[in-house]
Amino acid sequence: MDATLRALNRFGLGARRGERRTIGDARQWLRTQLDGGAPSLAPPSGISPDAVGDALRAIRMAGQGNEQERRQARRRVVEMSQAEVHTALTARVMSDRPFVERLVAFWSNHLCVSTGAKIIVAPLAGSYERDVIRAHVLGRFEDMVLASAKHPAMLVYLDNFQSVGPNSRGASAGQRNNGQRRGLNENYARELLELHTLGVNGGYTQQDVQELAKILTGWSINGLGGPGARVQRANQPRRGRVGGQAPRRDTDGPIEFVFQDLLHEPGTKTVLNQRYSDAGVAEGERVIRGLCRHPSTAQFVATKLVTHFVSDEPPAAAVERVARVFRSTDGDLKAVARALVDEPEAWRDEARKFRTPQDWFVAVLRAVGASDASANAPVVLRQLRQPVWSPAAPKGFGDALTEWADPDSLLNRGELARTISKRPAISGLDPQSLADVVDVPSGNPLHAMLTDRSISAPERIALAIAGPAFQWR
Repeated sequence: MDATLRALNRFGLGARRGERRTIGDARQWLRTQLDGGAPSLAPPSGISPDAVGDALRAIRMAGQGNEQERRQARRRVVEMSQAEVHTALTARVMSDRPFVERLVAFWSNHLCVSTGAKIIVAPLAGSYERDVIRAHVLGRFEDMVLASAKHPAMLVYLDNFQSVGPNSRGASAGQRNNGQRRGLNENYARELLELHTLGVNGGYTQQDVQELAKILTGWSINGLGGPGARVQRANQPRRGRVGGQAPRRDTDGPIEFVFQDLLHEPGTKTVLNQRYSDAGVAEGERVIRGLCRHPSTAQFVATKLVTHFVSDEPPAAAVERVARVFRSTDGDLKAVARALVDEPEAWRDEARKFRTPQDWFVAVLRAVGASDASANAPVVLRQLRQPVWSPAAPKGFGDALTEWADPDSLLNRGELARTISKRPAISGLDPQSLADVVDVPSGNPLHAMLTDRSISAPERIALAIAGPAFQWR
């Protein structure tokens, strides 16, 4: 095992040709990347919070218009989403701090939203990764989870912006006005417990889910006409507003978090045997911080991290060491990342991880020296069954061998490798230079194939990036 290539491929996003000769101590190279705060990333040109808000309101209004208006509104949202994907992928391809970029991708998948689930999420996912994940990737876990809970992408994706406390003033007012009582939505509360913090075996009950959902009622958004805005409008002619925090007008501005007291379930609630008195938005903040500091969360998060960085079958000792750091630092993610670098199991010769489609695609682009992600990257990754920010379920994409090494997936990689190798910017590449980015012994057949001039250069490039050695990190 070449330690430098392990650092570049396992902890990073794929070695560039010649890069390993610029690195001295592989572990220190990784540790140094954790200094200086998280690398910032600007949004694509023309995509501002106000522009996103306008596009989403156009989608909502288009439902009342003709087919052409609906197509135009949808096209604008899709264009925004694709621009965000291109920007995020280019950051991975070009980064000189690829360990941090891998951590951004990991946590974005852990606290995932899905653009494939709801069109409204599509233009919000880029800002979600920038403002929630990237901003806190080297900070505290609980701050990241709190930011996630308040971001419009998560509030829309898991329906919390629609949740109404059954005994809230908003529920009563809504029933008076239209005879319907909107109910409690448990989606986000359940995933917060099962997928974001404690884990499925973390010791919570269905009663805890319900109580947590009540605590999080009122966590909503401005700008899209949710239940709070409807109740406000229904009551405004008579009384101006129904207490609490009034939503901003829905006709302009960004889509933003707002706590709407009139939708919040009153009274004391109990989660994991801990009582939480009625305290508005602070009530939800306290329970989220408590969940993030729970021992089950440390164990669950450490297991996912060790699975990602070490092995599909995470060694129990490694999980415990990482969990101990998580607990002792109150979820300091920089300290946890350092613990992963220092974890001896991650550097064993037999420890291997199969590249997911996104990993493979980014590693290919880094290996051939691409200057950005290709414009058709979203199409390529859909073909590979791992589009950016679009998992099929709230648990995110898996990264185990069994999920990605089926014959169809490998055939797709082979076909795409041939397409990539024929691009003008790549076809002139010296195929022998690709031996520099994969960790194989000198007698491996890959070396002989790369020097075999009876095979065309593009074909040798395709065989290298589609071959067995390149599938692993």
